[in-house]
Amino acid sequence: MDTPVDIAFECLPLRLVSRLDVPLDASPTYRTRYEKLQAALDSHGPERTYFLYNARCIFRFANSEIEGMARFKFEGLVRTDASDSLTELVELEVQLANETCDGIPAEVASWLAQRVSKSVAIEFDRFISAGQLASRADELGKVEKLSDLDCIAGLHV
Repeated sequence: MDTPVDIAFECLPLRLVSRLDVPLDASPTYRTRYEKLQAALDSHGPERTYFLYNARCIFRFANSEIEGMARFKFEGLVRTDASDSLTELVELEVQLANETCDGIPAEVASWLAQRVSKSVAIEFDRFISAGQLASRADELGKVEKLSDLDCIAGLHV
């Protein structure tokens, strides 16, 4: 156990997506993600906009891997500043996935969900400064069709 807040995500730079065609036989998960990506492109454009998916944030409130843990899943977008070096905007859909705290009151769960967005902003800045954003863009190359990314449909490549 390294940190009290553990964040993991996959990142899709929207500037790499050239087409957003949805196959006719696409799953509901794939269609939903397509709609979110299209909305992100429409509202923020492709430059400096990143879609985070297959993502989780775990808060640990005890010195244990099991007890006192709240796990949230999230997906959404992050937008960076003009230099593409600092997080400027985070828009996430966050859900409490599970917890081992013997019940979390709704008000606390809501507050923690807000903390997920703040924590993701901090972690994304670390992701950028560690060179992982540039590496991810190089790794993906140009995405001709969104369906080329099996991981975006909820499957891991």
